[in-house]
Amino acid sequence: MCARRPALPWGVPAFIVTSCRLPSVAGVTDQLAVRIEGLTKRYGSLTAVDGIDIAVAEGEVYGVLGPNGAGKTTVLRMLFGLIRPDAGVLEVFGRSWEQNGTDTLAGVAGFIESPKFYPYLTGRKNLQLLAGLDGGAARERIDEVLDVVDLTGRDRDKVGGYSFGMRQRLGVAASLLRDPRLLVLDEPANGLDPAGIRDMRALVHRLADSGLTVLLSSHDMAEVEEICDNVTIMKTGSVVYHGTISALRAQAPPQAHLLRTTDDAAAARLAAGAEGLSVATAEGQLAVRGTQDAIDAYVRTLALAGIAPRSLTLGEAPLEALFFMLTEASPDSPPHGTRTDQEALS
Repeated sequence: MCARRPALPWGVPAFIVTSCRLPSVAGVTDQLAVRIEGLTKRYGSLTAVDGIDIAVAEGEVYGVLGPNGAGKTTVLRMLFGLIRPDAGVLEVFGRSWEQNGTDTLAGVAGFIESPKFYPYLTGRKNLQLLAGLDGGAARERIDEVLDVVDLTGRDRDKVGGYSFGMRQRLGVAASLLRDPRLLVLDEPANGLDPAGIRDMRALVHRLADSGLTVLLSSHDMAEVEEICDNVTIMKTGSVVYHGTISALRAQAPPQAHLLRTTDDAAAARLAAGAEGLSVATAEGQLAVRGTQDAIDAYVRTLALAGIAPRSLTLGEAPLEALFFMLTEASPDSPPHGTRTDQEALS
């Protein structure tokens, strides 16, 4: 059984959910780390999560992706038992809140939204306080987790002087104190500068390489593409895609080249009938898609016709374009059904 945690003094970051430890169970490696079926959460007339399914295998990095308001954080709050679902199944390593109560979170750690710490205490002292509340061997792991998140050497600095990225990494360190099997991160790179995003991605890669299962939410397709094996894409509480990143990448449209010329209308007419090429007007410029050979030939045709290119830049990355296609359909279009990696955009 998980020991009941003592009441927290004012200001202790209780939202950092640390794991409790259960004896090993034979065959547990054959179970999914997370099994969600038909999970639903309503707030009055608003359906925040609408009958979604998610299956996270042990040892993988799984992304729940969607724009703000898609329902990602609501799903994670239900996993942590912070809110109750109205319907559906939610199991963690084969355990559920209905059957196992707080034991459901055995072997689970993570944080919802951004971690907070006592700013006037050092990073190490904050971890010592959390380790004291958590009990067990957590205190013995402080040096190890500081090294994992690259905060060794800054652990005796006050958290108030940490950058946002350092505080995010300290939150991961706090989550790792009890050596969890599943780490849950809510938008871990949100608000970070490019260097912080790079460091967070590298950290998740290292954790995954160690065999830890990672479930993270994000609104950034590039982040998920970089570090996740499988992904669920959500829109307004519903699932619009399930599947592997590689299958999603295979279905993405060709990357657009954004073209401005001295005569865009004439340039568009010249593209008509060109093999392997499509040209459409987009926000006052031309979006040109096709093979590199076809685009090269098109630019040469423009020059021969006396139409000068004024700019030619890359548009959205293919997966980013697909993400917007899946999540930004017009309100009048029919809703997406749940797609698998075989069905999406087919």
